[in-house]
Order: sequence, then structure tokens, then C-alpha cells
Amino acid sequence: MNSMKSIRIGTRNSPLALWQARQVAKKLQNKNIKTDIVPIISSGDKNLTQPLYSLGITGIFTKDLDIALLNDEIDIAVHSLKDVPTELPYGVKLISVLARDFHHDVLVRNSKAKNKDLKDLKIATSSLRRRSFWLREFPGTELTDIRGNVQTRLRKLEEEIADATLFSLAGIKRMNLDLDYEFLPFLLSAPSQGVVGIAGHEDKTEINDILKSIEDSKTAICTTIERDFLRTLEGGCTAPIGAFAEINVRNEIRFLGRICSLDGKDCIETDEIFQYNSSEKAGEILAQKLLKNGGKELMSIIKRSL
Repeated sequence: MNSMKSIRIGTRNSPLALWQARQVAKKLQNKNIKTDIVPIISSGDKNLTQPLYSLGITGIFTKDLDIALLNDEIDIAVHSLKDVPTELPYGVKLISVLARDFHHDVLVRNSKAKNKDLKDLKIATSSLRRRSFWLREFPGTELTDIRGNVQTRLRKLEEEIADATLFSLAGIKRMNLDLDYEFLPFLLSAPSQGVVGIAGHEDKTEINDILKSIEDSKTAICTTIERDFLRTLEGGCTAPIGAFAEINVRNEIRFLGRICSLDGKDCIETDEIFQYNSSEKAGEILAQKLLKNGGKELMSIIKRSL
């Protein structure tokens, strides 16, 4: 590979996405691989007025990078893994994941809402999952949509679009933002939240082998379970589905999964600890349990409502 051209790293053009691309570049450069970062404006970044769930498609942040991969304009695409659909276009595959850092959701308030109770806050979020899980805890909350990168949403918050908004802690930490935030245990994170994923073209085997060499194996196991859970529930990125898997000190998997109705009133969830077996599709098995326990009917209601 050293005698070949640089690996072209495709990424969205947001500050957070560029940070992620640079992390991948550093890991490749540590293996004496040359890299070039190629920013691409995604459809999700072009339309900041409609909430994502109203656009009616999955992969809105990834499809432009998929096209660039298939057109050989880039060699790899770096994503926030939670944005990557569980079904990818023919020829494109998820190759590698970096170690997960922060999977949590956190609450950030505007300066005039510091002393309000959680139940009294007006919340700005365009995530169906965050909306649904919040309403489960605080029914009747006033909600409003908000789009844009971290900096844009912070500006809108101070313009008093709402009392508070919800962020992935990973984004705040990666941008090194000095913010006051609150952990909210009831907001189970999105599948693969806090993970940088790298997609590639299935035919570029030499590059893909290099990408596998920078993968974090424990994160790969956990995100595979989470994504299989999501895929089996057929949630894409539009249904209120949360999932988080971690490997404990006894080398067991603890898995938390949840699906809720859009109003948060009906929720089905699981919390299980089990031994990992690479030959079993643990995420699929866990999702099937939820589907048999009322999840199938709940998913049908959600799909009809969107």
C-alpha cells in the first residue's frame, strides 16, 4: 500500500464529521498510510428545515458518500455509525469501527432555563427516539424541531427556540465544547451511538484489510448486536428504538433495548446479560423476543403514523 496513492477519506463537511475523518486519518498514518480527506455535502446537511423523520428515507447523511464510493471518487467513507442504515447499497459495506467513547445522550439548557424542573422544560429535538423516550418520562412536554450541527443548535437554543435540547455526549466531547450538561439515564442511546464507522467498497480488498487492522474488536461485537437488533425491528433511523450493548468485567454482554410508541405511552424493553457467541445473531434473537412480546404491533402502528 505504501507505493500506492493515498487513501481518499470521504466525509460530511460538518466540524464533527471532519474531526471523525481526521481520527481515521491519524490511525492510518500511524501505519505509514498516506491519506487525503475529501469533504462532501450530504443531503441531510442541505435540508435543515424539515425534521429527519419527515423526509421519508433512511441514510440521508450517508447516501451521498455511498454514491461517491461507488463512483470511485473516494476510497472510504467515515460516518457516525448511528447514521448508517443497516442495509447498505450493493457494493458498499461497513468495514471497520473505532473504539466507542461516549454513548450517552445529555441535556443542554439555554441560559434562562437553568432552574426549571425537567418536567417543565420545552425541548427542542428532531429525533423520534429522544422525543418518544422523553414523553415516556414527562408526558405533555412541549416539543419543537431543531436541525443543524452542534454549533447551529446551540445558537438556536440561545435564541430561545426552546428551554433545552439534547445532544450526543460524544459530539460535545469531540468538539471540546465547554458546556454544562446533564446526564439522563432514561434516554437510552441510539444503536451504535458514540462510534465512528468506516464504510468501503467491497472490491477494494487491500484497503479493506488495512481498515480491519485499525478496528476495535469489542466495539465491533457490541455494535453488531445493536445493529442486528435495529435491523430485525426494521426501524431504520426513523423509529423510536434504543439499544446499547457492552462487555462487562466477566466478559459477558449486557444488552439494553427499547422500542416506544411516538407518544411514549407504550414501551417494550429488554435488559439481558449473556455469554457472547460469535456464531449466534444475538441482536436478532433479542429483537425477535420484543417482536413476539407486542413489538410487531407497535412497529406497525409507528410506521402507519409516520
